[in-house]
Amino acid sequence: MDLESVIHKNPIKEESWKHVLVLAYQSLGVVYGDLSTSPLYVYKSAFAEDIKHSDTNEEIFGVLSFVFWTLTLIPLFKYVFIVLRADDNGEGGTFALYSLLCRHARVSLMPNTQLADEDLTQYTMDGTAAVNKRNVGSSLKSLLEKHRVLQRVLLVLALIGTCMVIGDGVLTPAISVFSAISGLELSMSKEQHKYVEVPVACIILMFLFALQHYGTHRIGSLFAPVVLTWLICISSIGIYNIIHWNPHVYQALSPYYMFKFLKKTQSGGWMSLGGILLCITGSEAMFADLGHFSQLSIQIAFTFLVYPSLILAYMGQAAYLSKHHSLETDYRIGFYVSVPVKLRWPVLAIAILQAVVGSQAIITGTFSIIKQCSSLGCFPKVKIVHTSSKIHGQIYIPEINWSLMLLCLAVTIGFRDTKRLGNAAGLAVITVMLVTTCLMSLVIVLCWHKSAWVAICFLLFFGSIEALYFSASLIKFLEGAWVPIALSLIFLIIMYVWHYGTVMKYEFDVQNKVAINWLLGLGPTLGIVRVKGIGLIHTELVAGIPAIFSHFVTNLPAFHQVVIFLCIKSVPVPHVAPRERFLVGRIGPKEYRLYRCIARYGYRDVHKDDMEFENDLICSIAEFIRSDISEYSSGLGSFEDDTKMTVVGTSSSNSEGVKISEDNQDNNSQIEGTSSELKEVKSPKKVKKRVRFVVPDSPRMDMDTRAELVELMEAKEAGMAFIMSHSYVRAKRGSSWIKKVVINYGYDFLRRNSRGPAYALSLPHASTLEVGMIYHV
Repeated sequence: MDLESVIHKNPIKEESWKHVLVLAYQSLGVVYGDLSTSPLYVYKSAFAEDIKHSDTNEEIFGVLSFVFWTLTLIPLFKYVFIVLRADDNGEGGTFALYSLLCRHARVSLMPNTQLADEDLTQYTMDGTAAVNKRNVGSSLKSLLEKHRVLQRVLLVLALIGTCMVIGDGVLTPAISVFSAISGLELSMSKEQHKYVEVPVACIILMFLFALQHYGTHRIGSLFAPVVLTWLICISSIGIYNIIHWNPHVYQALSPYYMFKFLKKTQSGGWMSLGGILLCITGSEAMFADLGHFSQLSIQIAFTFLVYPSLILAYMGQAAYLSKHHSLETDYRIGFYVSVPVKLRWPVLAIAILQAVVGSQAIITGTFSIIKQCSSLGCFPKVKIVHTSSKIHGQIYIPEINWSLMLLCLAVTIGFRDTKRLGNAAGLAVITVMLVTTCLMSLVIVLCWHKSAWVAICFLLFFGSIEALYFSASLIKFLEGAWVPIALSLIFLIIMYVWHYGTVMKYEFDVQNKVAINWLLGLGPTLGIVRVKGIGLIHTELVAGIPAIFSHFVTNLPAFHQVVIFLCIKSVPVPHVAPRERFLVGRIGPKEYRLYRCIARYGYRDVHKDDMEFENDLICSIAEFIRSDISEYSSGLGSFEDDTKMTVVGTSSSNSEGVKISEDNQDNNSQIEGTSSELKEVKSPKKVKKRVRFVVPDSPRMDMDTRAELVELMEAKEAGMAFIMSHSYVRAKRGSSWIKKVVINYGYDFLRRNSRGPAYALSLPHASTLEVGMIYHV
């Protein structure tokens, strides 16, 4: 699947208004599905137990005032006008902030970083290079770079936010669907409704998760119209209720009503904030889904449509409730009671569709963030299916999908009401926002080079508001708030154990790599028979020879004539341009035919399938051979330094580079073309499958270069074998019992139940050779 032309198409900076408005419309279904669903359950959660709806209306007006100012300060001011500006080359989310910080200060714990990565276009696009020339935040930067403990704290903070997003992926579908079908309570008795609500919710949830493998693009065409219809519906009902029941409800928008509310309700009012904060659930999606849309389109959609529609909906519900105090029970204080009787069934149908859309958005977001974690070495390798050939962000992860479904059903069946579901969802939402606020304060100093006072003001202002809501949610630990904490703890342990094991394994590889002098002492034949073909050795090392290679040379009678040490690494940028994909270099003298190739991917990049990647890899080696003017090729320099590498793009990104051509014809070796035409270097051997390199017009190649290209073609025709280590990681003797438990049981369990490198590379099993190795870390 070739998505690179889609991913790396340079966006037009000056977007036309038509294009911006189209994106704003499309963002409704992807970004605002969750946020737009909140009117279904905010009032019901706020009045669940802690406060009562009295004749004075101080409670209902106080809740409305809190909802209004919370929506205004957090989604509108914080996210729309501030956080959206902290994009990572157009990408958003918790890991985008962490990635920005890793580039502006050397705080990344990824072990295989290289100075060459800092030359990537997206690495320096946002002004990273200017950081070293200015003294803004230099003390903070040096503090973070000096203390590894602070780097771990920063990583754990990013992982906590990520884990809470995953927890939200479990809780949001449950509470959205559960609240949507709660409208059935007005058409049947409470006893009947109790037995109908849970089975119906479970059926809808199973149907929702069963659809995921089709991909968002197949069912997403209905998302934006559904959300738009829903927003028009709730805002229209809100206007009707305001005019019909209480035109003066706008007075409750004054902050004075928040003071009156807290003064009267005291601790009960403070605890009810855990339900009120649900009005901003889904706000993080505006930032997390920034990569699919433009900043301006998201700002327009929220400011001019979503925000006013939600405010009107909440005001309409408050206006209705302010004139209805004799409801049978507080159980019926909710959204549907304020809907005119004749409209309840149509609104119920739209609400169920809206709940599905809102749930779809957070499920897709969960898939995306797990892929990012996996790319950066913080989550075990999982099967990732790209469901769209045009939209790079639409993926499906079967293991995660079914795990989310089981957890979602367990939570729905276990809680059976919106009160405890709301407590759980509220804590997950506010924790993610607190993490974003903390990371943003660092971004303001390190990336935007603003005064530390600006960052402190941002942290204190928004942090104090979110801390208030966080405390109100945390106090309900036993009433449902324990669920996101438990889920996050489980995922955090998985992520940190995997990251720790990966780092320790890499450090073992570095300590046990083979010295280049040993290789040089073997001579060009390596002391064994070199047979035709390409041996592709997968390694995590970006420099040096892995220990696995010495096992082959000392234990096998023959080896391939061309050997490529391939390292596939992720870098802390969202995308790597195809023209910067590969770093290619030699290991040893030219006649050894040993090459190192490092394929670099961003945390949101799409990995190509096996055949396309294989051809790009061979073309990159051929292009390196053709244009190699290094000291190695001229016989100068030290062979002990194998870190000198050349940037080579993919074949599709370099119109003037070497191309590969395969057919079944049989021809003899020849060089065709004149100085103005393309020249073809062909294999002199007659074979069924002929490989040709199409070399662009250039100065005449010397005989050594031509011979090297011919040898590479012969090796490609003979076939390629993929060799990788099957590692067994064990804690070395003398390690602490904690390390032994983490490595011998935790990391080993995750390794055995995750996808191996053969799957990550989409390698054919018939040509894959795995060699067992024991790592004592």
